[in-house]
Amino acid sequence: MKGRGEKRVDTGKTEEYTAEDISVLEGLEAVRRRPAMYIGDTSTRGLHHLLYEVIDNSIDEAMVGHCTEICITLHADGRATVKDNGRGIPVDIHEPTGKSALEVVLTMLHAGGKFEHKVYRISGGLHGVGVSVVNALSSSLVATVRRDGFTYQQKYQKGKPITPVQKVGKSDERGTEITFLPDDSIMEVTHFDSSIIRYRLKELSYLNRNLKIVLKDERTGTEETFHSEEGLKALVTELDQGEETLFTPPFSFALEEGELILEGALQYIQGTKERILTFANNIHTEEGGTHLEGFKAALTNCIKRYAEENDLIKEKEISLSGEDVREGLTAVISVKLPEPQFEGQTKTKLGTSRVKSQVQTLFGAEFYRFLEMNPQTARAIVNRCCMAARARIAARKAAELTRKSALMGGTMLPGKLVDCISKNPEESELFIVEGDSAGGNAKQGRDSKHQAILPLRGKILNVEKASDEKILNNEEIKALITAIGTGVTLGNHSEFDASRLRYGRIIIMTDADVDGAHIRTLLLTFFFKHMRPLIEQGRIFIALPPLYGIKKGKKWRYVFTDEEKDKILKEESDSVEVTRFKGLGEMDAHELWETTMNPQSRTLRRVKLEDASAAAEMFNILMGKEVEPRKKFIIENALTVHNLDI
Repeated sequence: MKGRGEKRVDTGKTEEYTAEDISVLEGLEAVRRRPAMYIGDTSTRGLHHLLYEVIDNSIDEAMVGHCTEICITLHADGRATVKDNGRGIPVDIHEPTGKSALEVVLTMLHAGGKFEHKVYRISGGLHGVGVSVVNALSSSLVATVRRDGFTYQQKYQKGKPITPVQKVGKSDERGTEITFLPDDSIMEVTHFDSSIIRYRLKELSYLNRNLKIVLKDERTGTEETFHSEEGLKALVTELDQGEETLFTPPFSFALEEGELILEGALQYIQGTKERILTFANNIHTEEGGTHLEGFKAALTNCIKRYAEENDLIKEKEISLSGEDVREGLTAVISVKLPEPQFEGQTKTKLGTSRVKSQVQTLFGAEFYRFLEMNPQTARAIVNRCCMAARARIAARKAAELTRKSALMGGTMLPGKLVDCISKNPEESELFIVEGDSAGGNAKQGRDSKHQAILPLRGKILNVEKASDEKILNNEEIKALITAIGTGVTLGNHSEFDASRLRYGRIIIMTDADVDGAHIRTLLLTFFFKHMRPLIEQGRIFIALPPLYGIKKGKKWRYVFTDEEKDKILKEESDSVEVTRFKGLGEMDAHELWETTMNPQSRTLRRVKLEDASAAAEMFNILMGKEVEPRKKFIIENALTVHNLDI
């Protein structure tokens, strides 16, 4: 038998597995060895999870009515402090262990008052590992408790106490104060991001009306207070700030059944974005769960039932789906209940099964009552949902059109499309050109193996203002959709399928004048709103035809700006002939090929989507229904524009 100190020889067989190979990690050592099991990861998210675990303990005190103020301080040396005015963690001896209750809470997993209903009927930190995990993953932690007229304190290093619980003075205050320094030997990130914390604290202030939460950042010398009297209604209002809403104020509710408390608020916007935030015992359940399932089911049932009972849907083909009734919806749902079941230690999904039927019943009755008492608002909601359903149906029809074309070997492609020989998307490109004249020149000058030409007649439809039905009935847009082959997104309904893309590059080729810029804007608006993945994948390009041709002798030079032209004329003042290209149709096929279409000599500008929200706002200003924002933009920027282009 080999001794433990001997070197083992690899024989290719499984080594002996005995009791001596079993490791037992005592206390918090398991947390330090496998931190991701407890906080998700050791980077930014895990770091902030540590802070939230401490904050959640204070929030639990607020939920049971014993805490009115919480103060979070970010220190310059990397420490963080959470102080509340709750009851304070008990410091007397815990009989089963013979240790102070404070030390038990800070050093033992699954220890705390949250397992006893008489102490915490509702809490977020039910698993009881929160503050002990923070202690384990901190190089130092100081716990200060104020209660019963005294101040008590205990210090820790890497989860182990280095002092006993000591009475350090008298105090008229009460509450718990935890100061900790994340252990940089375990945590990959130790710098707290105030913007991330600020967002969470604002959420908590909405979820706990009249609770005062203060964030002090000693690193920047800033201090901010979060406090809300209207709760979730105010949160929905803030989420929809700047949006055109269907009704105001938001519909809000606060309901109870047994030990379940259900609160929430909702509102619809004219846009297509769906935003539903869900919380369970103040914990943001990012993956939803049973409370979200119950809410969605009730919302769909209520709107469909109201529409049917009041004969509000005339079209036979429209049957409202859950997706239809949630388009444009902003909602916040919060449940509070004893002993919630979460999926995973980081608690991102609620799994308590009974909650689904409870939420569905409670919210369903209250929301249907709201619809009945507000018929004008109810009608507007139903109309909004029907509009979403029409968009879904239209998107499906557009996808079917492209699928049929593919199945029939391209025989359903638009007649004006001059296709290329290659059927390999990665080696083919589609030129979208302005007018038949330019289309004719492009057809003659192109590389027929790789380049397809789609001439459009004049300015295409402004899709920012048009209904989905009008968009899909527009001949130019139908030609675009069919030629590209991917299908489109309409409203909140996407039938876009990148695998059906027929051309790897889609090149907008218009005249270098104001009309050409307008057409480019309209086309980019269409791609941005209805084929955005093409922009995100870098598939959309703008061709840059020259403004001038400068001939000296038999040699031609093509220039793209007035500044470049003036520089050349200054340098080459003798025997120079300048041609101004007013449009692509005025170039001959050879010129168009050489200047704009030849991959070896052309200039293309790739359309990028650096900031989708900023781009969406700009498209809305320039192309939307509201005149005032566009007028304001023009007035503010009129004197700064030198070369107006897309």
